[in-house]
Amino acid sequence: MPRVLILDPLSEEGIRMLNTAGLEVEQKFGLKGSELREALGNADGAICRSGVKLTKEVLEGNRRLRVIVRAGVGVDNIDLEAATREGIIVMNTPGANTIATAEHTIALMLALARKICPANTSLQQGRWERHRFLGKQLYGKVLGIVGLGRVGRAVAERANGLGMKVLAFDPFVSAAWAREWGVEMLGSLDELLPQVDFLSLHVPLTEQTRHMIGRAELRRLKPGAYLINCSRGGVVDEVALHEVLRDGHLAGAALDVFEREPCTSHPLFGLENVVCTPHLGASTQEAQEQVAIEAAELIMEYFGRGVVKQAVNAVAIAPEVLRDLFGFLNVAYRLGLLLAQVQGDNIGRCRVRVEGEVARRDVRLLTAAVAAGLLERVVDEPVNLVNAEWLLRQRGVQLVEERSAQVGDFSSLIHVELDSPERRLVAAGTLFGNLPRLVHFRDCRLESPLEGIMMLITLHDRPGVIGKIGTIFGSYRVNIAQMTVGRNTDQPGGEQVAVLLLDEQPPPEALTQVREAAPIHSAQIVRLPGRYELPWWLRGLTPR
Repeated sequence: MPRVLILDPLSEEGIRMLNTAGLEVEQKFGLKGSELREALGNADGAICRSGVKLTKEVLEGNRRLRVIVRAGVGVDNIDLEAATREGIIVMNTPGANTIATAEHTIALMLALARKICPANTSLQQGRWERHRFLGKQLYGKVLGIVGLGRVGRAVAERANGLGMKVLAFDPFVSAAWAREWGVEMLGSLDELLPQVDFLSLHVPLTEQTRHMIGRAELRRLKPGAYLINCSRGGVVDEVALHEVLRDGHLAGAALDVFEREPCTSHPLFGLENVVCTPHLGASTQEAQEQVAIEAAELIMEYFGRGVVKQAVNAVAIAPEVLRDLFGFLNVAYRLGLLLAQVQGDNIGRCRVRVEGEVARRDVRLLTAAVAAGLLERVVDEPVNLVNAEWLLRQRGVQLVEERSAQVGDFSSLIHVELDSPERRLVAAGTLFGNLPRLVHFRDCRLESPLEGIMMLITLHDRPGVIGKIGTIFGSYRVNIAQMTVGRNTDQPGGEQVAVLLLDEQPPPEALTQVREAAPIHSAQIVRLPGRYELPWWLRGLTPR
């Protein structure tokens, strides 16, 4: 009989389901260090929330534990790399908190618009000040949503029911799908901000989204707009937010999350036009019960029928298969990361074509690796070979997979094409030895490492342009580690692509000068992992 260890308090309904299924259930809370390690060593499965920390030290060497279920979305408290190395499947329950978080977002929006918190405080203190608390109705107002994942869509649905007009920005949701949810998609954050009365954030916290709402973005909001954040604290620059609230540019803000938690003291707490709650988005009785039910179902399905659902690591794929495709999985992942940063628009279709010798292997995994790269920095749950394709299709992107064993210019090639209503973007890569290389970008052939800080420049092929770029970066003391130039034809005078590998991020002034230099059409910075860095789901493996 499998033994399941419950490490954090869980709704009784989940416990009842596990007992009914004939599993041996033990509840131990507050474990740390050697006690936690020992308890996990005596369990076949474990369910946790955010309280316990499942670190490398407590997981290392565990030969019995087969599955961990996180009752909730975030798995920051679980060392996924260590779990993967030990062959432990990690699953989560991302859908259970959706409605609770969406309702909390709407509640905060209403509290701001109707000034409920300061009115309550005033009345509790014995003052009847109706004239001070003239509010605004939500009906007819414009709601801007950044991030149309599960929660963002649920907020949009409820806002439509309130008679609001819903606009959104999410580079990985197609306009056609958004229309089905009653949402009008916009092409950029800059386009969205000036049009909204209320801005609601539903994005993960990544390197790209940290302080994505900073001073400049807050100033782009129309005077008198409101901000609501129920996603992650670091998405908003709280210092800049305090500034625009104090000077009256924004009418108010509501925060359920903070850059540092727990947060019991903050300059924003003293402002009458701010509503704050202590990360209550998922804190409803129904959400807690649903989380427990979903966690119990995942454990029961796994031990009852061997079914793996909602895995957030790649242990469901045989390690020997990963080793066989090791280098090309890295190429596919990096192509996805690169295109995600360059595209910046709504993606309607992703076409992955695998050619040559590698096409005789499991092409499905290479497609999944491309999808993992595309999504890694835009979703708030771990992305890997198990869930990447499903997550991409959930966002309305059509995923097309093709293969051809015919060998062309390269013995093996991965070709990725992204289509949006505005443009088509193409990149292709292969391995030189064990190192990923970019060999095709847009319509140009070239050969460049796929690593580090890359600047991708499209230009007209004329003498002196490349030298001009070097001079600009030299004046700002930005070192160019390597430069590759490719053409779309064998003749001079056509379109050209230059790829620069830089030793450091260039200042904005340098980028502006490069972009303004004729005949350069576009210039964009892309950040990829270093030469020997790997996605976490490949670490610990070695190529064949």
